[in-house]
Amino acid sequence: MSEIDSAPYRIAAQPYYRPVGNEVDLYTAAYAARMPMMLKGPTGCGKSRFVEYMAWKLKRPLITVACNEDMTAADLIGRFLLDINGTTWRDGPLTLAARMGAICYLDEVVEARQDTVVVIHSLTDHRRTLPLEKKGEVVEAHPDFQVVISYNPGYQSLTKDLKPSTRQRFGAMVFDFPNPDVETEIVAHEAGVDSITAVKLVEVAQRSRNLRGHGLDEGISTRLLVYAGRLIAMGIPPADACRTALVRPLTDDPDMQDTLDAAVDTFFG
Repeated sequence: MSEIDSAPYRIAAQPYYRPVGNEVDLYTAAYAARMPMMLKGPTGCGKSRFVEYMAWKLKRPLITVACNEDMTAADLIGRFLLDINGTTWRDGPLTLAARMGAICYLDEVVEARQDTVVVIHSLTDHRRTLPLEKKGEVVEAHPDFQVVISYNPGYQSLTKDLKPSTRQRFGAMVFDFPNPDVETEIVAHEAGVDSITAVKLVEVAQRSRNLRGHGLDEGISTRLLVYAGRLIAMGIPPADACRTALVRPLTDDPDMQDTLDAAVDTFFG
């Protein structure tokens, strides 16, 4: 088989990522050992950006799969397709990454059905192989190949959880929202706002996160803070930007919206 062109899957420019601990060193060591990795943390806390940054730093191509409940094993490994020449095999993203030596990132993996997730098992233990039963081929993973999965533990349930047989194939890193000073630095950089505005946005987020389990499943994410900051940078009044990017996406409950609107008015009223 001819060599696969990895150029479309390489991160050309350095993604902005602000380390908050020793996560870069930990992941670098895990990749050197080709240890499959599991990233756990709330929505919008930087897991996907971290994977992009590490792919860039390690100079590896990155293939990302947004998992969902309708995804089948064939969507991951590939299928035969009809074309003008008859039937042609088309590799799925997992197979392509294994052949290429890419990092394969399965984002929000618990959204996928468990019978779909098990196809990664043979790639995440000592075998590092992927059987393509329909094609009658066993793919030997490239030496540089690695699987990374992520999910939000806050959304776990009995129907959306990883089997122990899957969990115990991975090392794990836990992510959370950074401390206020670091988060302020991130928001100011990513949104292009001044530090005073960034501080106020982070304060609003802190208020919302204190309500987790008291009317909110999740607090305002760093991602949403960046969205609000970008609206402000474009000239939208701060209170309007916050309601549009922070409050209304988070909840449909009128009382909770009023509570969050009051927090916005405290800092931007």
